[in-house]
Amino acid sequence: MPLDETSSPESLLDPYSQSVIRAFDRVGPAVASITVIAKTRRGGGQGSGVIFTPDGYLLTNAHVVEGADRLLATLPDGRTHAATLVGADPETDVAVLRLAANGLPHAELGGSAQLRVGQLVIAIGNPLGFQATVTAGIVSALGRSLRAKSGRLIESVVQTDAPLNPGNSGGPLVDTLGRVVGINTAMMGAAQGICFAIGIDTASYVASYLMREGKMRRSRIGVAAQTVMLDPRLVNRITPPRRTAVQITEVMKGGPAQAAGVEKGDIVLSFAGEPVDGIDALHRLLTAERAGQQIPVTLFHMGRLHETVLVPELDR
Repeated sequence: MPLDETSSPESLLDPYSQSVIRAFDRVGPAVASITVIAKTRRGGGQGSGVIFTPDGYLLTNAHVVEGADRLLATLPDGRTHAATLVGADPETDVAVLRLAANGLPHAELGGSAQLRVGQLVIAIGNPLGFQATVTAGIVSALGRSLRAKSGRLIESVVQTDAPLNPGNSGGPLVDTLGRVVGINTAMMGAAQGICFAIGIDTASYVASYLMREGKMRRSRIGVAAQTVMLDPRLVNRITPPRRTAVQITEVMKGGPAQAAGVEKGDIVLSFAGEPVDGIDALHRLLTAERAGQQIPVTLFHMGRLHETVLVPELDR
């Protein structure tokens, strides 16, 4: 069929291509290439980030800016701005930078809770120094967990097959409406099509905390602990039944756990009414909001089930 000379170039494209192009047109101008200058890092480093406010606040990964002495952000239009680290949270691999400029192009933040498996998503970044690179794929899975360098689990991670390469870290994962739904963070080096992004619900929560406080704050109870298998006889005595829990290996002198009578060798079965089946579950429950609160804890203590109240303190 002959082409209509009045047709726009975009109208001649298939719907898939149109969706990717529209998303890139909306978000692409707000995606910066981040240059990391560090005395202790050979040759510096490079990553990506996305501006989410007109006055220059930018989201990226904590591991991108780790150890930086200076930070520069280059926009697709060629402008380069000095960037200041507002705060970083290695536990979620989220960092916020502030560019020394105003009236900047910025992206709209969407929501990751509404994502669906199979949904089209677009990754924008600067892999291997190639600026403003776009890849597309689908949401492969939701609710994944990814272990941070600190050993804690990052929850509610989005798995996608949109290809990522070194330098994509910190760039946005975008839906077809041009809304940022994740911050790209990692790829599986030994696999193909398995990449991960921090859900934007997590990233935006952390970002707002970093912009307000400069760092994330969590609570602590003053123990060292590890995940252990439970004796089968104990499994049948707890609800809901589970095969693992957390055993205390060390109690900090003068800490909240010691004040509550917790001893080395005790097994934590529940915290704040939530079952504790491992050290990661306990970490998730130790939020900043629980600092100073009286938290009920169920222990297996000296051969019997024991209830106590523990008051976590803010982890500084």
